[in-house]
Amino acid sequence: MGIEVTESRNKNKRTAPASNLKAESDIPTIKEITPKNWKIVYEELREWRRNHIAPVDIMCCDKLADQHAEPEIFRFQTLVALMLSSRTRDEVTAEAMKNLHTLGTISAQRLVSMKSEVLDRCIAKVGFHRTKTRFIKATAQICLQDYGGDIPKNIGELMKLPGVGPKMAYLTLQCAWKRNSGIGVDIHVHRIANRLGWANTTSTTRTQQDLEDWLPKHLWAEVNPMLVGFGQILCGTKSPNCGLCPVANLCPSFQIPPPSRKFSSREIFIKPNAK
Repeated sequence: MGIEVTESRNKNKRTAPASNLKAESDIPTIKEITPKNWKIVYEELREWRRNHIAPVDIMCCDKLADQHAEPEIFRFQTLVALMLSSRTRDEVTAEAMKNLHTLGTISAQRLVSMKSEVLDRCIAKVGFHRTKTRFIKATAQICLQDYGGDIPKNIGELMKLPGVGPKMAYLTLQCAWKRNSGIGVDIHVHRIANRLGWANTTSTTRTQQDLEDWLPKHLWAEVNPMLVGFGQILCGTKSPNCGLCPVANLCPSFQIPPPSRKFSSREIFIKPNAK
């Protein structure tokens, strides 16, 4: 049965042809878009991650900020760390933040007054460091002028800052403001969500939309570090270690490793209290 547009509510609108309207039976339900066995997979991954330390666990953006700084300074540093982390390994981002910390408090005021050459030298090992130098300087100026040295507290204003995209904006809200407005999807989350069948997309933006369609909102903040760490340790870009995967039996992308296969050389850190 087609979906009718009643004349009483839409006097000036023409009824769309029936051929252009989806039948009610064709509209996907929550049950249809929710991946099978996702809860089992999620809990297995969560438990596995509790016992395995990844770089993201000790070098994520809010941990690279000064934990004892004033709230607005902490938030600004969290944003800077996120801006540096794009297309850059966590270890390199951590080194760049350490370099900046040695020059004094990383604040909007200090970065505005800092010479571009000095800033660029501190972050020279991160990806696209020259571009990030310009973006960080411009962002610091905006934060100083419009937010008193603090950072915006909503997605729209965050994404107006130079070099800040959706992933960065949502993670900033979660890590700096403790606000859960959306899922931060980077290349790790995008890759693993598609491998697990949690999404079927070709872009991080579409993956975010797919995940937010069915994943309960209270899990939005934790799914990023959980999957990022899993990707850093085990489910790599080119060589997923399916033979060691805790959810291989439920993963539609499972690959049986050949006997001679060599696993990734990345070290797997086991927590001392792991069972």
